[in-house]
Amino acid sequence: MIALPARPLIRWRAWVIAAWAALAVLFAPRAARVQHVLDVRGSNIKLTEASRASDILQEAFPSPFAEYVAIVVHGPVRWTDARFEAALDSLKAAAERRPYISQIVSLKSIGESTFVSQDRHTTFLIAALTAVRGEDFVPDLRETLDAALHRVPQAGGFDVKVTGNPALDYDVRTISAEDTEQAEQRALPLTLVVLVVAFGALVAATLPVAVGVLAITIALGLVTIAARYQTMSVFVLNITTMVGLGVGIDYSLLIVTRFREELNRGLTPVDAAVRTIETAGSAVVTSGVTVIVGFLALVLTTPMTDTRSVGTGGLLVVAVAVLLATTFLPAMLAILGRNIDRPKWLARPLARFHAPTGWERWARWLGHRPWRAVAAGGIGVALLTFPLTQIRLGLPARNWFPPQSESGQGLAELKEMGAAGVVYPIRLVIQLPEGESALSARRLAGLKVLTDSLARSPRVKEVRGVASIRRGMSTLQLAIYYSDAPAVRAKNPKFFNAYLSADNRTTLIDVIPGDTVSLTGMMDIARRARAIARRGTRGLAGAEVLVGGFAAGSLDSQLELLRRLPITVGFILGITAIMLFFAFRSLLVPLKAVLLNCLSVSAAFGLTVLVFQHGYGGRLFGLEGPTEAIWGVAPVLVFATVFGLSMDYEVFLLTRVKEVFDKTGRNDHATMEGLSATASTITSAALIMILVFGTFAFARVLAVQLIGFGLAAAVLLDATLIRMVLVPAIMHIAGRWNWWPGVRAPRPEQEASD
Repeated sequence: MIALPARPLIRWRAWVIAAWAALAVLFAPRAARVQHVLDVRGSNIKLTEASRASDILQEAFPSPFAEYVAIVVHGPVRWTDARFEAALDSLKAAAERRPYISQIVSLKSIGESTFVSQDRHTTFLIAALTAVRGEDFVPDLRETLDAALHRVPQAGGFDVKVTGNPALDYDVRTISAEDTEQAEQRALPLTLVVLVVAFGALVAATLPVAVGVLAITIALGLVTIAARYQTMSVFVLNITTMVGLGVGIDYSLLIVTRFREELNRGLTPVDAAVRTIETAGSAVVTSGVTVIVGFLALVLTTPMTDTRSVGTGGLLVVAVAVLLATTFLPAMLAILGRNIDRPKWLARPLARFHAPTGWERWARWLGHRPWRAVAAGGIGVALLTFPLTQIRLGLPARNWFPPQSESGQGLAELKEMGAAGVVYPIRLVIQLPEGESALSARRLAGLKVLTDSLARSPRVKEVRGVASIRRGMSTLQLAIYYSDAPAVRAKNPKFFNAYLSADNRTTLIDVIPGDTVSLTGMMDIARRARAIARRGTRGLAGAEVLVGGFAAGSLDSQLELLRRLPITVGFILGITAIMLFFAFRSLLVPLKAVLLNCLSVSAAFGLTVLVFQHGYGGRLFGLEGPTEAIWGVAPVLVFATVFGLSMDYEVFLLTRVKEVFDKTGRNDHATMEGLSATASTITSAALIMILVFGTFAFARVLAVQLIGFGLAAAVLLDATLIRMVLVPAIMHIAGRWNWWPGVRAPRPEQEASD
């Protein structure tokens, strides 16, 4: 175990407390502003096909529609009414004056029926954004449009919503920050109740909560500094809060519990604090390092800014929580002494809740029936893990964007119009060799074949590009139509500026998904488009054909993440096993811990598939139906996070078992005593983790729900089936082999004498 300088820390306890207080005051203002430095859309560290397509669009087009928002306008009258036209003209003029808007495309400019709903009361504008735009321009645009609408005579009854990628991103970030704050407000009182019941004292219960809040505050302040050097995802806010509360309170629970034990043995508060650091403090550091390994794996081995930034945030908050639990908290305990048991009147009625007698009976029953316990626990884990075989990774079919947000409601209105695909098209960028034109007869023929191949899918509503400018035109008719290219471009400049570069070398094809196609289906369209492009098309030999857009970018990120997943998993398993080997001087202990942790995480993923992908009980969490797919990042984040967190309980249990074994040399006795001594602490700590993570399972952002539910399920299974059943049962079966090679296995006659 890792040794700490216990006596110097307690001797200088006043300075230790003052230093942490100063850090809290320093970082609190930064933590309050953390959401302003977080990004919603993750990106790949490695250059992908989708990012390459986006780069070419930015380079080849003077005002590319690479990034845009949709302004959805619903009115009390039909769009042909003079009132509606006045409102549209006012909104268009106001938006065009903003510096971050490069151009506006409306029904009037291109005359497409898809821009109008069937009842003729809803239409939308497409606003292309400049390459350089102000941070958080969405609120400014919304305020500008609202002010413009109020200046229009008889504007009552009109409704304007801004949606599209940037607006959705802004709303997700804002809602995530609100959900995090609400989750803290819900979790802290519940956590305090659990701690009061566990300790039977209000003062002792308050200390872990204070440590958790301090850990979050300081870590989020550090995240604002880290954001200067790397992109930090909005999910950092959720993960840091979840993990900070969880581990901060868990580690403090262990420290306070051990401190009270030492006081009850007759030690003075100062000596009890020193002894607590030497025993429980070492276990906390060992546990914390195992959690940090998981987050470090995200930083070092994953390819996405989402996962790397979450790894950074998690690493920071766990490190801060460990330091607080092993320095600040013992210093406070040394000062408080027996005052942690106040008020006395609360301890007596709650004593029965944390008495170890029930756990002692369970430990004895388990010691006499270990094989039965292994069989029952193994069957339970297998049944829960089975749904994992049906997991489908990808963008979820529904609930991906918060339906309560303005952008989510705007997207829903576009979907009702059959125009949601306009916001998320699959984008094919075709770049020809230097000096060639996409409007030459040979290249037009190739573009025509490619366009027709893409349009054959029943999931595709429309394909837009220079080869489909007019429906039903043959290759010969297209060649004749473009024989005077400058004149054609002059007749429809906005279309050609969006779909053909000025030198005619680079062209764009937009594949608009059908009305009923979900984000999951859009990823399938992106796969099919790439398959068509890779087969090669006559007439496009030598051209670079790239498939980009939101769905294609998500597909690239998922594929790269899965490609590196074995490295991430191997890093976590290998480093954790090595650490446990050196901590306990045992070969079987780390192997058993790693295997059982994998089982608990697998069972948690199985539950996640059952609830989210298949929709069983999903309405309890506000889902509109089965998601049909699991966001590919969620399992990676859950695995890296929960593997270390659940190892906490393994370390807490094994530390106490090894302590008793070293004194007595009797494995069965040590296992039963270690289990009965730590079971109450482990179950209380797990309940707190489940409460903290579970509150995030009810968030309004699906990605956060997936992570919160996965973590809560994994901790629940780990603290029940794994730590309270399988681990002690296997330790009884293995006997003294648990501690080999640190302690040799006895000969048969020795076993009999034991």
